[in-house]
Amino acid sequence: MNAETSLADGRTASDFDDDFDPLDEAGAPELPPQRYLDRELSWLAFNQRVLELAEDPTLPVLERANFLAIFASNLDEFFMVRVAGLKRRIDTGLAVPTNIGRAPLDVLADISRIAHELQERHAAAYQQLVRPTLAEAGIRVVTWGELSDEEQANLREYFSGQIFPVLMPLAVDPAHPFPYISGLSLNLSVRVRNSRTGKQEFARVKVPQMLPRFVAVASDDPKEGTRYITLEDLIATHLGDLFPGMEVIEHHVFRVTRNEDVEVEEDETENLIKALEKELLRRRFGPPIRLEITDDMDDVTLGLLVRELDVTEQEVYRLPAPLDLGGLFDLAKIDRPELRYPTHVPTTAAQLQPSESNLRADFFQAIDRKDVLLHHPYESFATSVQAFLEQAAADPHVLAIKQTLYRTSGDSPIVEALIDAAESGKQVLALVEIKARFDEQANISWARKLEKAGVHVVYGLVGLKTHCKLALVIRQEKGGLRHYSHIGTGNYNPKTSRIYEDLGLLTADDQVGKDLTRLFNELSGYAIEKKFKRLLVAPLHLRKGLLKRIAEETANAEAGKPSGIRFKVNSIVDEAIIDALYRASAAGVPVDIWVRGICSLKPGVPGLSENIRVRSILGRYLEHSRIFTFENGGDPQVFIGSADMMHRNLDRRVEALVRLTDPDHLAEIDRLFSMALDPSTSSWALGDDGVWTRHHLDDAGLPLRDLQNVLMQEIAGRPRPGKRR
Repeated sequence: MNAETSLADGRTASDFDDDFDPLDEAGAPELPPQRYLDRELSWLAFNQRVLELAEDPTLPVLERANFLAIFASNLDEFFMVRVAGLKRRIDTGLAVPTNIGRAPLDVLADISRIAHELQERHAAAYQQLVRPTLAEAGIRVVTWGELSDEEQANLREYFSGQIFPVLMPLAVDPAHPFPYISGLSLNLSVRVRNSRTGKQEFARVKVPQMLPRFVAVASDDPKEGTRYITLEDLIATHLGDLFPGMEVIEHHVFRVTRNEDVEVEEDETENLIKALEKELLRRRFGPPIRLEITDDMDDVTLGLLVRELDVTEQEVYRLPAPLDLGGLFDLAKIDRPELRYPTHVPTTAAQLQPSESNLRADFFQAIDRKDVLLHHPYESFATSVQAFLEQAAADPHVLAIKQTLYRTSGDSPIVEALIDAAESGKQVLALVEIKARFDEQANISWARKLEKAGVHVVYGLVGLKTHCKLALVIRQEKGGLRHYSHIGTGNYNPKTSRIYEDLGLLTADDQVGKDLTRLFNELSGYAIEKKFKRLLVAPLHLRKGLLKRIAEETANAEAGKPSGIRFKVNSIVDEAIIDALYRASAAGVPVDIWVRGICSLKPGVPGLSENIRVRSILGRYLEHSRIFTFENGGDPQVFIGSADMMHRNLDRRVEALVRLTDPDHLAEIDRLFSMALDPSTSSWALGDDGVWTRHHLDDAGLPLRDLQNVLMQEIAGRPRPGKRR
């Protein structure tokens, strides 16, 4: 039965989601206890896949450098949040949830072992693979000793004028305690000897983060190509200028990662913004959880750092220079387009393109004619979602705009559109999630700017993050009100929309509009709305709704009816969802999981999950959309939205999925899965042992099909309205 089919009493099938008890598994086969993969180790396996892209010689070398930087940035955040959270819970005696039944300290030991291996492999990929390939292309990272006298003289002048004035050497002695080392900063440890007394002293020099990490070496010889020296190497060469009269004995580079997870205790007695600002200040002084040092560091210096920073031997990572390969983001921006992926300019979605007789599209007319399914970044965010909201802000017939903001860019045209709408007298509601990790301060600033412009700013529900991506426009038309809605899988961020793969639905469907109206009322006021017609909303009934549909697929398979489940997610960890998929597999339901990051599900286990396949696709764009499809006995149901299959998404966040109804959209999603899961498409496959195997070459050694390249070409080639093909 279709979820919107009316029943005799006027209700719809979706009204029965709350009658379904996901824990009622009486008679279901017992599942083995060791049926999950560890989520932290699965995340490290994801970052290994990123590293494999950096190691791939078939990719353009500046893209490989970029993947090295992404790996480093990912790992930093993993330590700051996941490892820090585990350590904090262990140190404070709190229960540490683990889905594999192992002691938390053993999990930490495994994380340390694998992270050490990956960081060493990461450093080797730079030194042995990417750096030589860059040199072959005329981009060289050199040391001071490789430079000519003239080049050294030029850099000495640059150092004296641009670097020396901002350096702050800090001594460590009885009068100067060991300095605070900020998280993720690059530092030089320096041991010097007093030439008069012969006494050795220790000092620390912080490498300024606002200066370029790779300093260009000026040369008149075109044969030299483009050369760079690392900033820390340049500073180390001039340490004598910082410690005049002292003999520099040793210098080494080190870097500290701190606990930067934020936990705000919410109650109704303290202003949420003030509580968060206080916690953000505390974040800067979180305890160290990782110490990276260059492999030439002497034992005396290392002993001092370990003692003063209070880190364990397990938390020390000894690596070849340079540390912090996240700095390669800067190098990857060099203007050498032939060393990058070919330029891709997003197209305007066919339904939103103006006809030849019009200079601008009328979004309200276009959406009224037919729902629009957007696929970013192949289709432009700027000429679709952004332009839709800008038109709504300027349209005199628009009475109200309601919007959620989780992450947005520093110069957000979305926020400016909301401000323009409010200043023109429209009712504007912005639900700003100020607890979006690492964007907290930016979102606080946006919230205050919006409030000053007259926008009604709210922060959602106590204890829940608002993660759903929703916009609702109310427009006066022909004596009545029309709802124009956008529900997406990604943030309202024009910058990330160029590199994140996401889906979004623009619709004038009255039922979706009413659902969003009720949901926004719940988020901004005191309404408690449990029933939605085309939405599945967490935390009240998204989990139940998905489990109900998985159970229906299981029953259909047992009854010999068509069945099938396909999910596309960033992560799948939730045990209840995984167990339901195991039971569906045992009943004969074909299950395909397309996951970018963490996967705790074990596919291909006889008697448990032999009908489950798990694939991962990584490439130039970050796969970010979430899709849930159910065969439903031959009447497919397809949902898109913001939720991953994780406890936080299903239980501690406001998430929303919308059901697609347009047959063309259902066919488009079906084809997307078919291409992604086809053996001729480059991907990684997950084994039951948690090992991911890359399949990117055919039997003849030729590259398999790149899904993202295919989508770029196909979507760019769609016909424009008013043009013959």
